[in-house]
Amino acid sequence: MSSPSPSAMALAGGRASAAPTLIWTALIVVYLLWGSTYLAIRIAVETLPPLLSATLRFAVAGLILAVVLRLRRGPGALRVDRRQLGSAALVGVLLLAGGNGLVVLAESGPPGVAVPSGIAALLVATVPLLVVLLRSATGDRPPIWTFAGVTVGFVGLVLLVLPGGGSAAVPLLGALTVVTAAASWSVGSFLSGRIRMPADPFVATVYEMVAGALVLAVVAAARGELADFHPAAVSTRSWLALGYLMVAGSLVAFTAYVWLLQKAPISLVSTYAYVNPAVAVALGALLVAEPITPQVLFGGAVIVAGVALVVTTERPRRAGTGSRSGDTPVRDRQ
Repeated sequence: MSSPSPSAMALAGGRASAAPTLIWTALIVVYLLWGSTYLAIRIAVETLPPLLSATLRFAVAGLILAVVLRLRRGPGALRVDRRQLGSAALVGVLLLAGGNGLVVLAESGPPGVAVPSGIAALLVATVPLLVVLLRSATGDRPPIWTFAGVTVGFVGLVLLVLPGGGSAAVPLLGALTVVTAAASWSVGSFLSGRIRMPADPFVATVYEMVAGALVLAVVAAARGELADFHPAAVSTRSWLALGYLMVAGSLVAFTAYVWLLQKAPISLVSTYAYVNPAVAVALGALLVAEPITPQVLFGGAVIVAGVALVVTTERPRRAGTGSRSGDTPVRDRQ
């Protein structure tokens, strides 16, 4: 999963106009790069310990972003108060350790155990649907068509993970792990608009990445990943995939996303939630021969339709009440 800063959603309310060409260029960047992170995760965990790979990804990306902010803005660039720091840390743990970390775990392992990257992206696409349920549980009243979209999306989820038999069946445990990741990402996204976050989205992201990386490192150590890690045993393609996740997923696509929130309608920006899965499924099939069965196509199409209905229905709503998914994304996603 890729990880846009939660406080960035607040910036959408004060959009300034921008050339349509620039907006669509940034959208394509987000569509392709965030959609490709699911496949990059799968390649990275071929020879890298899963949670250690996620730790390295966010630690390095957060450090790079912190250095850039310090150089461009001066000594006080990263200054926040204690409450803002705690809020950013909480959201970072939910998004990156819970959301992205669980997706990474689900995509690791041998065939038949690991969730294909395209399936993971489709499951993470349920994040906007889960956020609607969280809003409803806390007293909000989304439109009836929003609930219709949620229902359609979850029907698609059931269709996707129903036992289909054969080697192409979606691993149930892995699917449940991704759904749990999506739930963690949803809670983080939901809380980010309701607690006091750093005002600058880039600063918030630095602390989110640091907090997520710290928790991931602790869990990786508890799982024995650090003790068993041998850099020489990691393939070149896994290192390259990790570098791609750091730069393309966590820095380039994120920057484009934050810019879009300031320049484009939130309803247009939100379309990444149902374009990313299509990109992930296509790349998985083309590059690593992940199977695309009729069940995957049908269940995935129903999920995407449900998400599209929610995004379309939510257009009149303010950006701060919307949802946000990655990465995974989960995670940066993804």
